[in-house]
Amino acid sequence: MKLPLEGYRVLTFENFGAGPYGSLFLADLGAEVVKIENRGQGGDATRTMGPRIGEQDSFFFQTFNFNKKSVCLNLKTDGGRAAFRRLAATAHVVMNNLRGDQPEKLGLTYAQLADVNPRLLCAHLSAYGRDNERKGWPGYDYLMQAEAGYLHVTGEPGTPPARMGLSIVDFMTGITTTVAILSALLGVARDGRGHDIDVSLFDVALHQLTYPGSWYLNTGLETGRLPRSSHPSATPVQLFPTRDGWIFVMCMTEKFWRSLIAETGRSDLAEDPRFATIEARREHRAELTETLDAVFREDDTDHWLARLRHLLPAAPVLTLGQALDNPFAHANGMVRAFPHPLFMEFRALANPIKLDGRRLPQRPAPALGADTDEVLRAIGYDEAGLAALRESGAC
Repeated sequence: MKLPLEGYRVLTFENFGAGPYGSLFLADLGAEVVKIENRGQGGDATRTMGPRIGEQDSFFFQTFNFNKKSVCLNLKTDGGRAAFRRLAATAHVVMNNLRGDQPEKLGLTYAQLADVNPRLLCAHLSAYGRDNERKGWPGYDYLMQAEAGYLHVTGEPGTPPARMGLSIVDFMTGITTTVAILSALLGVARDGRGHDIDVSLFDVALHQLTYPGSWYLNTGLETGRLPRSSHPSATPVQLFPTRDGWIFVMCMTEKFWRSLIAETGRSDLAEDPRFATIEARREHRAELTETLDAVFREDDTDHWLARLRHLLPAAPVLTLGQALDNPFAHANGMVRAFPHPLFMEFRALANPIKLDGRRLPQRPAPALGADTDEVLRAIGYDEAGLAALRESGAC
């Protein structure tokens, strides 16, 4: 498969989720993504996080680092900095997800690298940005969810604040950074000059407030928690208990509402003034929930899905295991197996992007420093030069 980013080189200084998730898309789409890791610090911290596949490899690390290369360089040594600058001269992007005050200290900004490569893009993914009083603050996804109000709107009313079950701010920030990089590459092709790119977890978390944010900023309406994970305005858009589990039903339009009451044998609800309009149903949400609860409890989830799926959006509520064992996910190619040197039947989630109807290729994440010699030889280091770098602790 000819991939669209073949020929592009991206150097990354990354740990944990946000940066690696963003650069994963670049790697999957064909870019040569080279992780610059410090051997003395054990490389990417997730190499030893959670269940392991070896001394310096884990399933966590594999998840975010397919299709990448690993080069060990210590930028706190003269040799390491010199080797990195030689690499930067050959790259299109230098990307990091360090604390906001670190890129300048390590020489990763455009002002510090433009002399070796004026077309270079320097992408900085930080917790709070690099141009404010918080630039030196460390920060993680869960903190952003807390400060951006996510915990206030997640969960059932009357329960303690609850974060979302996944590190969604990390992932959205990674994707946002990737969008910025791809857009900026088009700009470099047009204008011939690189620059810095800045994206922060805090800004992305706040931006994701979207329409509830607009409601509050313009009308003072503060969206809170609603029972059954309900939509704040449309109803019934929520969870309902079935005889053997739960189902999520989404009547986002009047057409879907009419289909729901017809298929559940409750067409009489259309004549009830409490439920006759979207506004009335929202005002009488509790009564409508009680009425439909009695209907859905009469049969199993599969029964209701079979009746509703061809008419309106509905889905079962699955456990994590059920979601990953879902036959549709396997038939659709989203779960695939490929060999890993230490784990022969390694299974992974495929990239959600398809090109010409085909899933993107995947290969295992690299061992720590696996590509150091190959990559450095390609920029002019001979065996003596490589030995000198190793002896000095630069790689």
